[in-house]
Amino acid sequence: MVQKRDAEPMQKIRVKLFANLREYTKTKEMELDGDTAKDVLARLCKKFPGLDAMIFKDGELQHHINVFLNGKNILELNGIETSLNPDDEIAIFPPVSGGLCSKSE
Repeated sequence: MVQKRDAEPMQKIRVKLFANLREYTKTKEMELDGDTAKDVLARLCKKFPGLDAMIFKDGELQHHINVFLNGKNILELNGIETSLNPDDEIAIFPPVSGGLCSKSE
């Protein structure tokens, strides 16, 4: 009989949320387990029901959601399948509108 090894624990990844994602979750930062960006995003959505509709559409990232790994867009890496390392940081940005207006004098 072959004995199964215990799975190694996944690393903790710091996740930062911005704008309406921060408002929805009522937190700006947390740590979640995950080996890939997809793992972390799935855990985030499981922790906050309803968040998945804000982040995903048909299993893919919404086109207006930006996910950065250590400051680099994951779309420039391996997308949501991007592997993570201990001490990595994911930042999730929803669309943000607005800006500075100058008043004509």
